[in-house]
Amino acid sequence: MDKELEHSFVEQLQKHQNIVHKVCRLYSNNQDAHNDLFQEITIQLWRAYPKFRGDSKFSTWMYRVGLNTAITLYRKSKRSIKTSDFDAYQFKIKAEEYDSTEEEQLKLLYQAVHQLNDIEKALVLLYLEDKDYREISETLGITEVNARVKMNRVKKKLKAILNP
Repeated sequence: MDKELEHSFVEQLQKHQNIVHKVCRLYSNNQDAHNDLFQEITIQLWRAYPKFRGDSKFSTWMYRVGLNTAITLYRKSKRSIKTSDFDAYQFKIKAEEYDSTEEEQLKLLYQAVHQLNDIEKALVLLYLEDKDYREISETLGITEVNARVKMNRVKKKLKAILNP
């Protein structure tokens, strides 16, 4: 790949890397797994980047690739995540530290969200990112009506988990 494409990718990834951290937070249980998943999503984004046509926003595309990668790995093995060798790639991206202990309420919410299935987790993440139902449906590959119905069910499920 040419240097311009590589530079563009690194710039976009650094600008939006919190998206990857949020996906990792939902689909990993410790910092090592988080780091491994961050690395794997980054590699999958890099591999898919030449095919990114700009039909959607970069962040929407990034969510889609990140969630698909996480869900695929999550389904393959719920205990460990297999990753590709990151050193084989020429570019280096410094992952900013993500403070996972900021607020107790956020911790409780994540604990509740961890009890959801993989699609429900993705739905909650996009909803909490203030994505509209059109963008959620586009990212997850479901209809807008289906996204609304699923979100209402997930809200009820989370309320039951958080307020037993």
